Amino acid sequence: MGGLYGDGIIGCKGAFSREWVQELGEDIEELFQDALKRPGGAVGRGPKRYYVEIHPEKIRGFVDLVTHPWVVAVCEAVLGPHYKIVEIGFDVPGPGAQDQPWHRDFPAPEDTLIGRRLNSLAFNLTTVDVFEDMGPFEIAPGTQWDTPEGFEHEMFPPKSLYPRYLERAQRKMPKMGDISARSALTIHRGTANFSQKSRPVLVLGVDAPGADNSERHDLQFSRAYYEALPDEVKQHLTCRVVEELEPIVQGHSIEGLMMGEA
Repeated sequence: MGGLYGDGIIGCKGAFSREWVQELGEDIEELFQDALKRPGGAVGRGPKRYYVEIHPEKIRGFVDLVTHPWVVAVCEAVLGPHYKIVEIGFDVPGPGAQDQPWHRDFPAPEDTLIGRRLNSLAFNLTTVDVFEDMGPFEIAPGTQWDTPEGFEHEMFPPKSLYPRYLERAQRKMPKMGDISARSALTIHRGTANFSQKSRPVLVLGVDAPGADNSERHDLQFSRAYYEALPDEVKQHLTCRVVEELEPIVQGHSIEGLMMGEA
């Protein structure tokens, strides 16, 4: 609670084994190549940078992730016992990805601006060891509470505020197996990737009751997979149960990220 209400980001080192993460990386690479072939399968988040929303059952470690004691404890502490998983996908900043503009992932809700309460969290899990030249994630601690005065689309602060973010900026260089949890309202950006390696990262989105982020996503499960899930997982899902999985056309496009930072 202190970390997320203070800096806006916390981490758990070594939550999973490197072998487990390697399998996740293999699954993500296969899903990424498939998404690139489908219209609407991958959405641009800037040059050489993509986001893909996925079907949870297409990665081998989904249940391991959402039942991990640290993930469950963070969700319950910050979002309450009736939290809901609303999104799973991954970002791939490839070689040549540029600095993104500083941004939030969506406009701050009244719960946060007026009620001073966080009602959603984003968990991130890298599939590779991150180094300085790989375009690490950069975040400006404490900015989840900033009022969006002058923000374009309530998400993109004016460049006059950039010195404030640069003064606070922390670059995160997690290793395989580490998890972070953050408020997606904390001002952040992906930085330029000068290496010859991609930096894939899994994203898990979780809401408190009353948050409406599920409207931006299309979490689906096949009936057979859903029925085999533990009850402790089912009770935390906002999803569609379908006879046959349908291709996901990414709905959460962030127009201001398409071109990257000038």
